[in-house]
Amino acid sequence: MQIFLHSIQGVVIIIVMIAVGYLLATWGWFNDDSTKLVARLVTQIALPAYMIATITKDFTAQKLLATLPGLRFPVLNMAILFGLSFGVMRALNIRKSHRGLFSSMFLNSNTVFIGLPINEALFGNSALPYVLVYYMANTTIFWTLGVYLIQRDGVQATKFDWKQTVQKIFSPPLLGFMIGVVLVLLRLQLPDFLMQDFTYIGGMTVPLSMIFIGISMANAGLSSMRLNRDSIGILLGRFIFAPVLMTLMLMPMALPVEMKQVFILQSAMPVMTNAPVVAKLYGADADYAAVMVTETTLLSLIVIPILMFVVQSNLIS
Repeated sequence: MQIFLHSIQGVVIIIVMIAVGYLLATWGWFNDDSTKLVARLVTQIALPAYMIATITKDFTAQKLLATLPGLRFPVLNMAILFGLSFGVMRALNIRKSHRGLFSSMFLNSNTVFIGLPINEALFGNSALPYVLVYYMANTTIFWTLGVYLIQRDGVQATKFDWKQTVQKIFSPPLLGFMIGVVLVLLRLQLPDFLMQDFTYIGGMTVPLSMIFIGISMANAGLSSMRLNRDSIGILLGRFIFAPVLMTLMLMPMALPVEMKQVFILQSAMPVMTNAPVVAKLYGADADYAAVMVTETTLLSLIVIPILMFVVQSNLIS
């Protein structure tokens, strides 16, 4: 019971911040430009600073090097989910115009805006290396395979742009992570005033991320939520297939328990907030993607406490 209450408490912290963003958006505090500004502040300023400050403060070279081989598990998990998505599409008879988006949303999860705060609330800073390893796999697969799949649904001709893809993969958060890792491995220390700045700026990451999710939910509109074949398939992928597959892969492995717990939680996060943006860019059904972001984010507030209880119990060891 104590584990479950702790799980609920971690999610309530997140819900309150999401509610703040939702209410402010409904009161007209944000327009399209200010919403984009919040997202840019998180991804290009706060999150890279958070990566550098936390990694250099809390981790050793030995711990970081021991974490990186775990990259194979999220990659394998998403590869299997990709194959499964075709079977689910056939079983549910998903319309052709949604199939690329369906596969992309089926296998990729929101590892930063939701995954990072959730894992930090539950495990503290010790979870950060595992969160970042999953993030590396997730962001690489989304901006390569995921974007290609979404393009196939669009009205524009499918074209793979290596330059743009590399720029998206090597985004400010990943670069912040890489800088932090280099500093730790080379045992370099930044000046105290600079570390203090990174700490203060990085502290904006979690609250701004949650406020952004609240704004996105308000903009999508709760009335737009609907339960149909297209949404049921995504919900199955995000909240059933992904965590079950990850659990089956990790249980027999001799890995740190916290790594297993974080990977399972990360695999079951909602649909990536980038999906509607990319869909709109390439002429795919951006409204469908926005609705799925909203639905999976809302339902994650129910699913995550249950999953937290499971991964913190003796079942995962």
